Amino acid sequence: RGRVSGHVFHPGHEALHGVTVVLETTGGRTYVGRYDRRDAHGVHLLQVGIHQSGPGSESLEDYLQRADEYGIAVDRPHLIVPGGEVLRITPLGEFQHQ
Repeated sequence: RGRVSGHVFHPGHEALHGVTVVLETTGGRTYVGRYDRRDAHGVHLLQVGIHQSGPGSESLEDYLQRADEYGIAVDRPHLIVPGGEVLRITPLGEFQHQ
């Protein structure tokens, strides 16, 4: 699970609260959005862009580069990713595709 060191901007919230993150899943989808929280339903993201890997799709690296430079093309205002589908959560500025 991704972590951000240093100052917590929102006391009482997780360190990633409000941070733009890359959330990788078990199903080939990658979500980019503002981390809100994790609860029994899963990980809540706000202002979410969705990247689906597959033949003919834009590479994840190009998608994330564009999101970092120009902002996220929002596909969903709020999304809950079930906890069992989450592989990794990384702040956008620290993401390196593995």
